[in-house]
Amino acid sequence: MTNFKKIGLTALAASLVSVSANAGELSVSASASMNTEGHSGEGLNAGTTFSMANSVNFTGSGELDNGMTVSVKFELDNADSVDPFDSHSVTIASDAMGSLTLAGHGGSSATGKIDTTAAGDLWDNFDQLSNDAGISFPDAIKTETQGNNAFFYSSPDVMDGLNFTASYTPSTANGDVGGEVGYGVNFSGYEGLSLSYATNDVETSVAASSGDNTVMKASYAFGPVTLAYSVSEEDTDTASKSGESTSYSVAYSITDEFSIEYGSETHEQDDKSVDAELDGISASFTTGGMTISASMVDGENLDFSNSSAADVEFFSLGASFAF
Repeated sequence: MTNFKKIGLTALAASLVSVSANAGELSVSASASMNTEGHSGEGLNAGTTFSMANSVNFTGSGELDNGMTVSVKFELDNADSVDPFDSHSVTIASDAMGSLTLAGHGGSSATGKIDTTAAGDLWDNFDQLSNDAGISFPDAIKTETQGNNAFFYSSPDVMDGLNFTASYTPSTANGDVGGEVGYGVNFSGYEGLSLSYATNDVETSVAASSGDNTVMKASYAFGPVTLAYSVSEEDTDTASKSGESTSYSVAYSITDEFSIEYGSETHEQDDKSVDAELDGISASFTTGGMTISASMVDGENLDFSNSSAADVEFFSLGASFAF
């Protein structure tokens, strides 16, 4: 990470709130990766592909005259050719009040903050993949993401390791979609144990597809082993938009640099009698700012049917760099 010390943020802070910052700091960090991946399965002609990713993150912060801290973040990401500022937000924080973030883009709802499955979203390796059998694999998990210009609040610890979160996504300009409210609770006060629960409104322009999204996650680390379990449920009056996802994982750190993990996911959709099931194993080696990773995932019934063409395998190999 490169730091540029004591760059004044007075003008920036004044444009955000009606007080000025004394002195600020601007930090810049970046990440990049090189990857290869592939899919195999019946009716699938998706050979090995190569890809890269890169982003630059700018974070500016300063302390206000009243003791609060204001920070602004921007991510410069070449993946978005329309708006290169992929994620940007402003946060006001203090030890007494916690932190309040207004995300112009790339924010999180209360459930979205913890909705990654215990196995690390294995389903996402097949999202929108199509094959020669006419199958386009749908999103296996039902989640609720936050819209633009939305708020996220995180409280200070009310007791050792216990804090609360809340989020609000405003209604659309024409009012056909109402605002969404979410709240969550997190506990990490016992060594090695982490517990999270959150629920969030689901609002659409159609009443039958509105409802709520609930996520629960738990993990426990003892020595080199970490066990994790998660449940995510979307509940609406539209069966095709409702379902439940359960997941677990077992990770083992062989050394401080090398670790392996096995994970499993089961995804249910209320209007289907067949569940999508995924199992995967991954390994990673980290040295300095470089991480080498590899994974293999086996997916069955990925369109919630028993068709043999809905069974697909995935592999990946990549190198990522943080600096």
